[in-house]
Formats: sequence, structure tokens, C-alpha cells
Amino acid sequence: MQLNGPLVAPGSSFLEEVVAVSGVDIRACYQCQKCSAGCPVVSAMDILPSHIIRQIQYGRREKVLGSGSIWICASCHTCSVRCPNDIDFAKVMDCLRHIALGSGVVAGEKEIPVFHKVFLDSIRGTGRIHELSLILRFKLKTRDFFKDAGLGWQMFRRGKIKLLPSGFAGSKEVKEIFRVCGKGATR
Repeated sequence: MQLNGPLVAPGSSFLEEVVAVSGVDIRACYQCQKCSAGCPVVSAMDILPSHIIRQIQYGRREKVLGSGSIWICASCHTCSVRCPNDIDFAKVMDCLRHIALGSGVVAGEKEIPVFHKVFLDSIRGTGRIHELSLILRFKLKTRDFFKDAGLGWQMFRRGKIKLLPSGFAGSKEVKEIFRVCGKGATR
């Protein structure tokens, strides 16, 4: 997702920044909390989705960008579909992750941004995911080699994780997508 909205003027509020970068006017939110009520991962969040919007409206930039909620969001769009004001909150969450990465704020869930980067680097390099390579790269970055090792072994034994990647004919096209999209990306 390319989030190169209009440039935000220096001194703009956090609310103005989020609206400008995401293109979503969250000022229309009247806190009905349908986004929070429908979220399938809300139990793992430190700030409810509806409260994220309220915190943005109050200008609490560090609290929002440092929260684990923006990284835990599964981008399933349930919140966006349930919103009576058609606020695309899933897009706002993507925008918040983008702003957090660009501003150097320490993520509330430290491993999730690492996983996102490893995942995209894997696709960028080969055009698809090979689970074992992905796991190994992720473990090398996090230095947490034994967490989930038992689950990984069970998945391997059941044939869910392959030793070698399977072939893929569309890798050139995927690399071209990354090349074209990378021109406008800011990182």
C-alpha cells in the first residue's frame, strides 16, 4: 500500500496528519464502537479500535503510534464494514503503521514489524513465501530461536512446512510490482 498522501504542513495536528496521509476523515466517528465490537483480535489489543480514533482526535501521537494495537490489527476490514459512517478504519491502521515506521517510534509489539519486513523481503526476493526460510530469517532477526520450536516441529512432521521451496512462474512479475511500487515508497 502506497501512502503518499498530501504533504503535512509542519505544526499540523496528529489528527490532520492521519487524515492527510490516509485520506480517511475520521472526524466523522461518533464513537458507536461497532469497530471494537466486531474486531476478531480486540482481546489482544491494548487500545480498542474506537479508542484509537479518539486518541488520534485528542492528539495523543506517541500513545497511538507506540501501541500494540496498530500492529495486532489483522487488516480484516471488519471494522470498516461495520462502520455506519463508512470510515475505512483498516486503512487508518495501515496508515498508523506507516507513520510509526517513518517516525522511529518503538512499536508496542516489537516482533510484528520485524515479521512484516522479513515477509515482504521474502516475497520481494523470490516472488512467494517459503515458510521455512521465512521462519529462519525471522528467528535470526529476533534472536528468539526456541520460541514456538515445538509447534514448528509438529508442523514439519505433518508436512505443513516444506524443506525446499516449490517453483513459481510469476516471480518476475512480482519483482516488477515491487520495483514499480518502490519508486514512490518512503522508508
